[in-house]
Amino acid sequence: MPVLYDAPAAAKTLRNYEALQRFYPPLTLEKPRRSPMRELISTVLSHRTTHADEELAYDRMLAAFGDWAGVLAAPTAELAHAIRTTRWPDTQAPRIQEILRRVKAERGEFALDFLAQWPTAEGMRWLHDMPGIGLKTASLVLLFNFHKPVLPVDTHVHRIAQRVGMIGPKTSADKAHQLLLAQLPPDPLVLLNFHKHNYWHGQKVCFFSQPDCARCPLKGFCNYYLEHHGPATPAALAATPARWEVAWGELAH
Repeated sequence: MPVLYDAPAAAKTLRNYEALQRFYPPLTLEKPRRSPMRELISTVLSHRTTHADEELAYDRMLAAFGDWAGVLAAPTAELAHAIRTTRWPDTQAPRIQEILRRVKAERGEFALDFLAQWPTAEGMRWLHDMPGIGLKTASLVLLFNFHKPVLPVDTHVHRIAQRVGMIGPKTSADKAHQLLLAQLPPDPLVLLNFHKHNYWHGQKVCFFSQPDCARCPLKGFCNYYLEHHGPATPAALAATPARWEVAWGELAH
């Protein structure tokens, strides 16, 4: 692709999608990675927490209390202790119990399958109204589990979007959900790949500190690259790896 730093934001978003679709393994919508209730609660646990610590907290919680009814009935202090590997267990424990309480009260069971039949906007409102459930968590559940046309914007997606110029440098993560979604086709498969590929890219290449710009396939249209390295030269572009190599590390869930 030609070098193009002054492209409109929407054009950069599409180029980002195309470049990372070639760089990382493409994904499918065949099977959700985990059940809707687990996706919801695990995403609450994951806030500012590593994936390993999130998984440990989830496993300890279910080992201690058995099922969602047991988690809801547990003394809150004991639940906080079970999820102590998360960043804020004393805050997350009562939130999780309130979410479970409301799901059971409103739906009669600990299940979210009804969201498959609801309009996307209605499902987003219902989830976002839950304590501690922001746009990212609601979007993750609806996209991953029900293949709704929404876009989760986590810290990696947000950082890359700002650096490349897909959104403004002061655009909030909540506003980025709306802007980036409007710049992409309303196709759940496209949105899933855009989210996951940028998530991986933020983990493996476009780090918060000292990003690995030499390895990055976005350098030909990235504002951050232009500011810190100047326009990408033909030699720099030619030296960019064509795709992610397994030897560089495992890609996260």
